[in-house]
Amino acid sequence: MALLAVAQMCSTEDCESNFTTCAKLVARAKSRGAALVALPENFAYLAEEDGSAAKVMVPLDDDWPRRYFALAREHGIWICFGGFPERGPDETHAFNAHIVVDDRGAVRDVYRKLHLFDIDLTGGPSLRESKAIAAGDQMVVTGSPVGQLGLSVCYDLRFPELYVSLTQRGAQVLLIPAAFTATTGKAHWEVLLRARAIETQTFVAAAAQWGRHNARRHSHGHAMIIDPWGAILAQCGEGEGLAVAEVDLDYLRDVRRRLPVFDHRRRDVYGRVGGGEG
Repeated sequence: MALLAVAQMCSTEDCESNFTTCAKLVARAKSRGAALVALPENFAYLAEEDGSAAKVMVPLDDDWPRRYFALAREHGIWICFGGFPERGPDETHAFNAHIVVDDRGAVRDVYRKLHLFDIDLTGGPSLRESKAIAAGDQMVVTGSPVGQLGLSVCYDLRFPELYVSLTQRGAQVLLIPAAFTATTGKAHWEVLLRARAIETQTFVAAAAQWGRHNARRHSHGHAMIIDPWGAILAQCGEGEGLAVAEVDLDYLRDVRRRLPVFDHRRRDVYGRVGGGEG
């Protein structure tokens, strides 16, 4: 068993202030005994303008991300950086990259957000993530001290087939870092997170942005960790902070043994989610 932490913060265009907040949260997670801490989407930069990510995008070997990766080595803790503007396929589009870094500061894996948030909310903002973000095309499951991690980012949460596929590939902890809007978060955040945990019988760890970032963006917050039965183990309230909980993989295996839904799937009727029958 190991302790997992998820962070909650309010990022802005001020990159130096964002780094200071992340460094403080990482140090706090280490002091509480966490083996891994997850930071939310847009941890390094969150601006008002839809196309801003392309203006700041850099490759992952640039000094800006490497400064963040050094926090893992400095504190001896694994860090999952939940959404960084990695240089993309052209001059106008970045990837929204979820980066797993080990306790020596080495990049272990990178997931690039599959589903892009292009929406018009009644009573809320119109957002066009695709204006500056290119979609990835690969699912990622990777090892860590708290178990096999299934990686995703924010809007991915609304696509349950992704999480079933990650679980079929061995995921034990689904990481869902986010900057959920205040409007959609109030209505859907908790229920979707708990549904993904129950459907897949995994732990769900959701780092979150919180509060008023600028005139257009206001995030819901409520970073949380959920167990494979759907129970909320830890949750942030208002403001900056951490939620910390134990990941008990023996409990996960027991839930799956007692309620073997993956054994009961009718693949003969609807096939195997994620490709092919069987």
